Amino acid sequence: MTNVLSVRDLKVSFASEAGRVDAVRGVSFDLEAGKTLGIVGESGSGKSVTSLAIMGLLDENAKVTGSIMYDGQELVGMSDKQLSVIRGNGMSMVFQDPLTSLTPVYTVGDQLIEALTVHRGLSKKDAWDRSVELLKLVGITEPERRMKSFPHEFSGGMRQRVVIAIAMANDPKLIICDEPTTALDVTIQAQILDLIEKAQDETGAAVIMITHDMGVVARTADDVLVMYAGKPVEHAPVRELFHKTRMPYSIGLLGAIPRVDKAEKEPLTPSRATRRCSSTCRTPARSPTAARSSWTPAAPRSRNCSPCRRARATCTRPPASARTRSRTAASSGACPSTPSAPSRRATSHGRPARSGRSRSR
Repeated sequence: MTNVLSVRDLKVSFASEAGRVDAVRGVSFDLEAGKTLGIVGESGSGKSVTSLAIMGLLDENAKVTGSIMYDGQELVGMSDKQLSVIRGNGMSMVFQDPLTSLTPVYTVGDQLIEALTVHRGLSKKDAWDRSVELLKLVGITEPERRMKSFPHEFSGGMRQRVVIAIAMANDPKLIICDEPTTALDVTIQAQILDLIEKAQDETGAAVIMITHDMGVVARTADDVLVMYAGKPVEHAPVRELFHKTRMPYSIGLLGAIPRVDKAEKEPLTPSRATRRCSSTCRTPARSPTAARSSWTPAAPRSRNCSPCRRARATCTRPPASARTRSRTAASSGACPSTPSAPSRRATSHGRPARSGRSRSR
């Protein structure tokens, strides 16, 4: 199969008052027709900037270098007029917020008809019939009446369906979905993902699914590109990424997925989430979120290191109220979780006196 999109060493930087900001630092991948590439990472990792660079929708102060080959054409260096012929026709985009991507003063039908008449040159009657067919295809009830409605009259899920209908109107070869389910509830998310898969089957397009949810990646993607700080840290097929993860950052992302089948026996309190499980280990015990937020390329971390396993298997820390330890017990090599016995020497008030050689933690 031929590659619909080939990206090589893509770099995007922005000029600011504080100097140059490198948002994307060397992204490379290939995407075949009918395949889905999931680009995943935390906020600010460069996912959306990568997609906007492919579409040519960045601001004028953005500097784009590298190579973006779409269907045998080099997109880097093209003018906005040249890209306008490709955008909406050969490649289209589903934005994160459908309310801001739809024009509020035009009806939904007008915006659908415009996408068809500009790129295909259809008559208004043919464009109207095709628009009604698209709304029916994406699950909008009473499409003839809804064609005359404005975007604010639709719910969030219905607006997203309209945006997907506009994206698939001209049977593009590439559909970029920039976190299309972020602002929707779980039930509507599943429906939108089904709809994107249906749009891919109808058009045969390649899809780039940009998200920070590894659950969405597991369901939709064929290959996964993990990004951190504007740079790809791992690129692998989806099964290999989930079963043979190599990078600590990817391990942290997978650990952040809620698991209802493996709930913890005791709740994860803030004290348990932040304490260290071993004096020789830098990884927070049983806290994938904390490990993910504190990970840096210069200081790799592992949630499965030997000190962590030994500490969890041999030592259970008592509550804070019982953590009284003596220096004598610590120097003798006893387990630090064993509380030292309080002194029995009573004071004049009937309370035990604190020994000068012991302290409470």
